[in-house]
Amino acid sequence: MTDEPLLKVENLQTQFFTEEGTVRAVDGISFEVNEGEIVGLVGESGAGKSVATSSIMRLVETPGQIVGGTVTYKGTKIVDIEEGPDGQPRPSEEMLTDEEMREQIRGNEIAIIFQDPMEALNPVFKVGAQLREFIELNRDVGSAEAREIAVDMLREVGIPEPVKRYDSYPHQFSGGMRQRVLIAMALACEPSLIIADEPTTALDVTVEGQIIDLVHDLEAKYDTSFVWVTHDLGVVAEICDRVNVMYLGEIIESADVDDLFHDTKHPYTEALLQSIPRPDQTVEELEPIVGVMPEAINPPSGCRFHTRCPDARTVCREFHPTEQDVSEAVTATHRVACVKYESIGYEDARPLETEATDDFGSGLIDASGEDA
Repeated sequence: MTDEPLLKVENLQTQFFTEEGTVRAVDGISFEVNEGEIVGLVGESGAGKSVATSSIMRLVETPGQIVGGTVTYKGTKIVDIEEGPDGQPRPSEEMLTDEEMREQIRGNEIAIIFQDPMEALNPVFKVGAQLREFIELNRDVGSAEAREIAVDMLREVGIPEPVKRYDSYPHQFSGGMRQRVLIAMALACEPSLIIADEPTTALDVTVEGQIIDLVHDLEAKYDTSFVWVTHDLGVVAEICDRVNVMYLGEIIESADVDDLFHDTKHPYTEALLQSIPRPDQTVEELEPIVGVMPEAINPPSGCRFHTRCPDARTVCREFHPTEQDVSEAVTATHRVACVKYESIGYEDARPLETEATDDFGSGLIDASGEDA
C-alpha cells in the first residue's frame, strides 16, 4: 500500500432542500480507503449511507446538493466545495468538472454496484449488449473486442455458458446471476475502487455467501478496493477490513473489523451487534434496537442517538460529541463520537429516560427530548 489513501473523504456534507425544511442527509463525514482494502459503511435505513456514496460519485439529484467537504481520489479532488463571496457553497477551481468526472472517474476509476439489479439493468436489452456498451464507453476498444471482454468478464464472475448467456435478457437470469452481471460490469473497466451499495440485500443467504466469496476472490486477483455499504453486520464480519458506522448522517464509530466486534465503544454499535446472531456468542434471544431513527430534517439535540440510547444522560442531550481517538497504543486507529469519551462530566450527569429504558415516558423526557 502507498502512504496516501486511495480515497479520502473529508467533512462531506449533503443536504436536501424541501418545502418542509433542510434535510441534513450527510452531515460532515470523514473516512479513508486504502489500496486493496474493503471498507464498510454500516447503519440502519435512513443513516445516510447511500447518499454518502452518491455524493462521492457526484450523482446527487435535485433537490439534493453537496454543500461542503472534499473527496480526494488518487490526489485529484473529485469533490471540493468552498464558500463563495455570497456565502453560498460552490465548487473550487481544483474540483473536476462534470465532464471530467464522467470521462475520467466514473466507470474507469470508480465503479458502483447498485442494490437492485433489475433497476440497474435495462429489461428490454440483452445482458451482453449492455455490458459491451459499458465497456465501449469507458475503454478505448472496438465492438468486437468489447464483446470478447464482456464474455470473459461473465465467465470471470461465474456465469455458466457465458457465450450463450451473453444473448440472454435480464429476466432470464436469477437474482444472484443478475448481481454477478453488475459485478462484471463494475470490473470490466478495471477500476481501482468499487462502491457496492447493499448488493446482497435482495438475495437469499446462500447466494449472498456466493457473492461474498466471489468478491474476496476478485479483490485478491485484481487488488481492487471496495466501499461496501450495508446494514448487515454479519456481512461486514465476512468481508470488511475496516468499518465506519453511520447514524443520522454522521459517522459515530470507525475501527478495524475485529476491534469493532470485540471492543465496541459506541452504544449504537453495541445495539446493532446485539440485534444480529453472532457465532462467537450464545444468547437466549436477540435484542432489536428500540425506537426508530429520527428524521434528518430535525435531528435531536446533542448526541443524535440519545433518544434511543440505554446509557444516555442529561449531558448527552446538551453536548454534541466529536470523534475521539480511543485506540490503544498497540492497535490500529479506533475512533468514536460519544459523550462518554468527552471530558464534560458524563459520569456525574443524571441518567435520562429514553426509548431504550424500561420506564420511558414516566418523567424525564418527552417525545421532543425536553424535560417533562
